[in-house]
Amino acid sequence: MQSSQNHDVFTVSQLNQRARQLLEISFSSVKVEGEISNLSRPASGHWYFTLKDAGAQVRCAMFRSRTTQLRFQPKEGDHIVVRGKVSLYENRGDYQLIVDAMKPAGEGALQQAFIQLKQKLGAEGLFAQEAKKTLPTHPSRVAVITSPTGAAVHDILTVLKRRFPAIEVDIYPVQVQGAEAAGQIIQAIHQAHNDQRADVIIVGRGGGSLEDLWCFNDENLARTIFHCPMPIISAVGHEVDFTIADFVADQRAATPSAAAELISPDQNHYLQAFQNIEQKLFNSIQQHLQQSQWRLQTASKGLQHPGDKLLQMNQRLDMLDIRLQQAQKQSLQQAQQKLQILSQKLQGQNPQGKLEQASQAVQQLQQRLMQSTHHLLEKKSEQLRTNMQLLHAVSPLNTLGRGYSILQTPDGGVVQDNEQVKAGEQLTARLNKGQLQLEVIDNKS
Repeated sequence: MQSSQNHDVFTVSQLNQRARQLLEISFSSVKVEGEISNLSRPASGHWYFTLKDAGAQVRCAMFRSRTTQLRFQPKEGDHIVVRGKVSLYENRGDYQLIVDAMKPAGEGALQQAFIQLKQKLGAEGLFAQEAKKTLPTHPSRVAVITSPTGAAVHDILTVLKRRFPAIEVDIYPVQVQGAEAAGQIIQAIHQAHNDQRADVIIVGRGGGSLEDLWCFNDENLARTIFHCPMPIISAVGHEVDFTIADFVADQRAATPSAAAELISPDQNHYLQAFQNIEQKLFNSIQQHLQQSQWRLQTASKGLQHPGDKLLQMNQRLDMLDIRLQQAQKQSLQQAQQKLQILSQKLQGQNPQGKLEQASQAVQQLQQRLMQSTHHLLEKKSEQLRTNMQLLHAVSPLNTLGRGYSILQTPDGGVVQDNEQVKAGEQLTARLNKGQLQLEVIDNKS
C-alpha cells in the first residue's frame, strides 16, 4: 500500500540554511562563559577562537566591527564571558557562536567588590579630606613604588629630570599586577617609611583593565596607605581609571607623569629668582661700598693730621677696597662663566658645518652639471654629424663628385632645358673641381 503523504527532500545547502535560521531565531542573544583557545587574528581584523570548559567546546567568530570596540586584548587561556547569537557556518555545517561583546569573566563580581569596599572604607573615614596629609612643596627625595620595567617609572624619571633634576629618587621595585602585587606594595611602603630618606611616596603603574589594576583595590593596602606617616600620591592607570588606592591616598594623580609634576617645582622659576637675588645683592654691595667711601671721605676732611685714626681709616679703606675688588672679581668671574656658556652655545650654532655641507652640495651639483653638459654636447655633436651626412647626401656638390656638371647662364641661372639657350651663347660648366667656359654651337631638341 502506497503512502499518500509526500516527504520533502532537502539538499545539503537547504538543510544547513534551515538549521542556521532555526538556531539564530532560537538563540538570538545568549551569554556564554569559558576559556579562550585556538585564538586567531587574521589581517582582516576578524577574530576566530574556540570557547571551552571542562566538558565541551564551541567555535566562535567575532567580526572587526566588534573587536575594535573592546577595551582589552584577550589572549590564549583567558577566562571570558561573551554575548552573541548561535549560528551555523553553512559551507562546513559547523555550529558556531557569532560574538557581539566580550569581557573578562568575573569582572562584574570585581566591580561589585570594588563598590562594597569603597562604601565600607568611606564609612570608616579613610577617604576624609581632613585626614589627608599635605604634600611637601620642595621635596629633596621621592620614593617611587612601581614596576622597575614598566612605563610608569620611565615617565616619572623623565618629568623629574626635565622639571627639577636636583630631586633624588629611590625606586622600590614591586609587582603591580597579580596575586602577590598588593603584599609587595605594602612591604615597600613600610620599607620606604623605615628608611626615612624620602619626603613623599609615589605608588603607581600604567593603565589596564579592572582585573589588571585589582591589586590597588586591596583593603590591607588601603589601610597601609591611610596609616603611613609619610604623604602618598596614588598614580594608578590613566585619567579614567580609579582604584581604592586613589581615594585613600593623600593625593591622586591622573597618571604617573602627573604625579611627578605635582611634587617637582619648575627649575626655571628658581633659576630666574636666583638671578634676581644675585643682582639685588650685587647692587646692595655696590651701594654700601659707595656710602662707606663717602662717609670715609667726609670724616677724613674733618681731621687735621690724626695719625692713629688716619692709619686705622686707611686700613679700613684698604679692606673695603679689597672687598670691592673681590666683589668685582667675583662678578667678573661670573660674567666670564656666563660668557663661556654663551660661547659654547654659539659654537654649537656655528654655521661652518652647514657651509661645508652646502659647499659639498654645490661641488656635487657642479660635477653633475659638467657631466650633463658634456653628455649634451656629445649628443648634439652626434646629431650634427648625422645631419651633415644627410645634407651631403642630397647636396649638388655630391652629384658633381660623381662626374656630373652644372651648366649656368652668364646671369648665374641653372640650365635645365635646351630651349633656355641659343646657339652662340656663352655658358659656364661647374665641375667637381674648377669651371669650364663653353659656347653653344647648336640647340637641338
